[in-house]
Amino acid sequence: MDFTRRDTLALGMGAVALTVLPFRVNAAADDAIAAFTGGAAMADSGVTLTAPEIAENGNTVPISVESEGAVAIMVLAAGNPTPGVATFTFGELAGAHSASTRIRLAGTQDVIAIAKMADGSFARASSNVKVTIGGCGG
Repeated sequence: MDFTRRDTLALGMGAVALTVLPFRVNAAADDAIAAFTGGAAMADSGVTLTAPEIAENGNTVPISVESEGAVAIMVLAAGNPTPGVATFTFGELAGAHSASTRIRLAGTQDVIAIAKMADGSFARASSNVKVTIGGCGG
């Protein structure tokens, strides 16, 4: 098979796109975290994220988050084209500071939960979920 300059250029651009895309997605997750926390430091304890280690189907991945004393918990899927999954807000009279849902994951990636506490501090938890069949067109 003979490659033309156009074929070679197209292959090269495809390789560059595949290399740059993950960095852009992670940057979007970092931007969302910075917007939620205002750039504040986060503790590594105080929020519990429960997600499966292996998800056979990325279309329906069950997760739950819990953080005693949280006023809000943001959940992100760092590898999705749009990383923001949900933000759960708890009122003063909320008995439980927990939530559960099913999310869609494009592929194997980190799921991140950031909890904003009543005192204004933040806590973070993450879990790597291996996806065998992607849910966002993957």
